[in-house]
Amino acid sequence: MVRAAVLAAAAAALTAAPIVIGQQIYDIWATTWERSNLFTYTNLGSSPINFVTKGAIGDADIVVNDGSVLQSMAGFGATLTDSSAKLLSSMKSAHSSQYWTLINTLFEPNNHANAGLSYLRVPLGASDFSASVYSFDDTWLDTSLLNFNIDNAPAYLFSTIKDIMSVNPYLKVHLLPWSPPAWMKSSGTMKGGSFITSYSTVYANYLLKALQGFKNKGITAYAIGIQNEPENSNPTYPTCLISASQEAQIGTTLRSLMNSNGFSNTKIIGFDHNWNHAGAYPVQLMESAYNAFSGVAFHCYSGSVGQQDTFEAAYPNKEIYFTECTGEYGSDWWSDIKWYMDNIFVGAVEHYAKSGLMWNLVLDGTGKPELPGSNSCGTPCRPVVTVNTDGTYTLHQEFYAMAAASKAVTPKDSGGPFAQRIAVSVGGSTSWALRVTAYVTARVNSADWLRYSLVVLNWDDTNNGVWSPTPVKTTIEFRGKQATYTFPVGVTTLWWYAPNEGVSRRDAGANTTEEFAYAQTEDGPRKAFRFHRTEV
Repeated sequence: MVRAAVLAAAAAALTAAPIVIGQQIYDIWATTWERSNLFTYTNLGSSPINFVTKGAIGDADIVVNDGSVLQSMAGFGATLTDSSAKLLSSMKSAHSSQYWTLINTLFEPNNHANAGLSYLRVPLGASDFSASVYSFDDTWLDTSLLNFNIDNAPAYLFSTIKDIMSVNPYLKVHLLPWSPPAWMKSSGTMKGGSFITSYSTVYANYLLKALQGFKNKGITAYAIGIQNEPENSNPTYPTCLISASQEAQIGTTLRSLMNSNGFSNTKIIGFDHNWNHAGAYPVQLMESAYNAFSGVAFHCYSGSVGQQDTFEAAYPNKEIYFTECTGEYGSDWWSDIKWYMDNIFVGAVEHYAKSGLMWNLVLDGTGKPELPGSNSCGTPCRPVVTVNTDGTYTLHQEFYAMAAASKAVTPKDSGGPFAQRIAVSVGGSTSWALRVTAYVTARVNSADWLRYSLVVLNWDDTNNGVWSPTPVKTTIEFRGKQATYTFPVGVTTLWWYAPNEGVSRRDAGANTTEEFAYAQTEDGPRKAFRFHRTEV
């Protein structure tokens, strides 16, 4: 009777928020193959999907194992090239309202309609998407770097980054050169050629100055790299051959300089090139400079995503990032979505990547502006977003794929952590139809339930070679309970919440169980009250 009275009184105090009896799915985002839904958000409100007593499994059965916690995520995004920044800056000047709508759609993390992209790669100096070739010190043989000038980069690059930071405080900026200054290279030009080893210390200081220059602009880098695609030399745009031993030497010197100059928390990420050499260059880099590099990054242009495992097996304590892939105009929208999810936004994460990035964030409708004479994107390259001179813009398939992944990993609370990947498996008669990743996001307030999320690709779109998109009735198993949801052909993101250690725990050495009730709020279930039951 006493226990019942306590419960009744406590429940009366919570009339403003419904009690959560068990885990429930409230939040769903969907992008479907025929584009009837494009990152469409649904709040199930008073009719959530409940986790109930387990029964028969669906055609597919997703089993979430939150006891196996894997890598912490850094986020998803793209590269802000000079060209991307220029177009965005022009859009801001001529069409400010549309500009801020786009920036929020891409990067703002809290509104359910926005993607919350949180990882931005930024070239140090010119790339194949710059107006001209430049470095931060083009004075020949200036080994003292007296003429280093961060303002050789266009002002709109910095202002655009600051605008993005203003809507997403979690933004990670990853700096990376496409080439050292021409005078540090055997070719005497930033377009192709090889790095001269004797400039290793000078180049490390050059990169430190770049970090300092960005910091002076109000941008503290999350990470820096030594060289984009160090095994690529192309005479039509900034590129450079830098061997693993050279990169190791530069990285070791740079790490020491960074630690002595206030950048001990900034990571050095190596390689930044294709999957096919995952067991060679990146491994050699760690053999020579293990303590200098936090990890390595991969691109999609050769090899396969599973080759990331080769590096992970050799160095399981080092981090893996996926940092570049591009679409091209003229490809099929739905086929691209499937490939991106299978290989990057599900696949790369399955193979231990902390990030998933596309190439250009923004270009125009012809894949420009591009460095004059560059042949890097002949088809041409398609950006995440096409921006037009009249202020209109088009979100491409790259956006919808990465938005689904991003929504699963962004922090739930202000100042909170990004999600961690957790183990998941798929069974059932049509297990092949689903590609799935699962995540848990910790909370700032220990009274709040953890957020769990799934990113699911249903690619069951043909039957014996005949086009036949088929939704898949799926059970989701979690902590001995089961929910049921039918996934449309497309990409779906789900959220639900669960307590960290269950709703009951027995106090050691006492016959008392401390139990909690939970209230559903717009921030997820919150621990609302507790009562004690004494056993006799």
